[in-house]
Order: sequence, then C-alpha cells, then structure tokens
Amino acid sequence: MKKIAIFASGSGTNAERLALYFKTSALARVVLILSNRRDAFVLQRAAQLGIQSYVFTREELHHEDGVLQLLLSQKIDFIVLAGFLWLVPLPIITTFKGKIVNIHPALLPKYGGKNMYGHKVHEAVIAAGEKESGITIHRVDEVYDNGAILFQAKCTINTDDTPQTLASKIHQLEYAHFPKIIESLL
Repeated sequence: MKKIAIFASGSGTNAERLALYFKTSALARVVLILSNRRDAFVLQRAAQLGIQSYVFTREELHHEDGVLQLLLSQKIDFIVLAGFLWLVPLPIITTFKGKIVNIHPALLPKYGGKNMYGHKVHEAVIAAGEKESGITIHRVDEVYDNGAILFQAKCTINTDDTPQTLASKIHQLEYAHFPKIIESLL
C-alpha cells in the first residue's frame, strides 16, 4: 500500500477529494496532509477525515529538514501539491525525485510561475482574451510550474465568463481528472 502526502495552503477541496478517492483503494492511501498555514481549512478537512496533519514554518521546510524527516519517518511514497503556494526545497525534490506532482489551474506553460495561483490565474487568462483554459498536472522540480507536463484538460472560455465562473469550470476538471491521474502514476 503506497502512502500519499498532500501539501496544501488553503481550502483543501482537492486534498479532500483525493483522500476520499483513495480511502477504499487497494493501491494507496492519503496518510498525511501538510500545510504552511495554521488557518488553512484543509486542516479541518484532514481532521474530519481522520488523516494526520502537520503545520510547518518556512524554516522547518527549508533549513531544519523537519518536513523532510517527517516524510521519511512516515515512509511516504508519493507527494501531491494541491494548492500549495511555496516552492518545494531541493532536498525534498531530490529525495522524492519523480514522485512529486502538482496541479495548476491553467494550461502551462502559460500563466504559471511565482504568484500565479487561484483567481490571479483566472483573471490573467480572461484579461488576455484566451478562448480556453484548463488544468495541468505536472512533475515538480526546483522552479515554479516548470516540471514535465503529465496531463492537461481544457475548457472553453465564454465571453461572459468571470474569474469566478472560470474557477468553477476549472474545479470540475480538477475533480474529474486529478485522482485518476494520481492513481495512474502510482
């Protein structure tokens, strides 16, 4: 049984869906949810699901090896970034090479990089007059939104779409595809 750790900074809808998807799987389980924010709603979701959670500081992530040691002590096999906004440090990337994926709410390589997350992405896509957007699931490396693209799904942008309506379309793509792509990678 593979053990999945999820890093999240916000609400945690994707984390919750992944946890529920793998709850009865013979292949894997979400066993740990980590966040850099004490007030992130994902921590409440973890508690409701009976999943261990851990809140860390930037210092613990980058310099003390606290997060890396926790991942190793829990024998984590695979890491998923689901709305996690910090850059993953090189020691974690190296230790889990090829076993860390992220989901991005746009069609990379466009609209990616530092500070391109959530509604900022949707606002930029609409402001640019794009006709479509979507999701990108990609491997994680030492640069924001740079790793190898594993999967993309698209949706049409209508002339009356707002960042909120586009976000809703993107969430539906995430919910439909993210768990299945993670499963295929395991």
